[in-house]
Amino acid sequence: KQWYQRRVALRPGDISRIDIRVGKIVNIEPHPDADSLYVEKIDVGEAEPRTVISGLRKFVPQDKLDGALVAVVCNLKPANMRGIKSQGMLLCASDKDHTTVEVLIVPEGSKPGERITSDMFTDPPDSQLNPKKKIFEKVQTDLTTNAGLEVTYKGELLRTSAGPLVAPSLVNAAIR
Repeated sequence: KQWYQRRVALRPGDISRIDIRVGKIVNIEPHPDADSLYVEKIDVGEAEPRTVISGLRKFVPQDKLDGALVAVVCNLKPANMRGIKSQGMLLCASDKDHTTVEVLIVPEGSKPGERITSDMFTDPPDSQLNPKKKIFEKVQTDLTTNAGLEVTYKGELLRTSAGPLVAPSLVNAAIR
């Protein structure tokens, strides 16, 4: 086990270390203590839905998210956000000045819990990312949308078995 932990620690910081899964929002409500946050219950293929806090209230109407398939980062360290523990993060496309934010479109037919990956980066993800190593932050700099609105990492498409992830309208957008 120690050998495996050392091997994982020495792996490069690429997208394969990030556990991105298809999630289905099964419940969404405004955060009771924050005007810009939603509290979502998201089915990511586990026994219980995860609680995820997202800062999307100013960008996306609640009814557009209710029941939606979304891309969820599942191996970030849980964090308290205004008194509620968030167990993941929704991936969205954002323009440079962060005035437009769009939830990524997961292909129809994708199943909650399915891993979102690329053909080039297929190693198993870390069980939990070490926040001090800033692995997600390093990977994030190479996550963008292309001219066809598809989500890419270093030019490689991110996909489920049903097809690629896409942004609704933002070309060359940052994925956050």
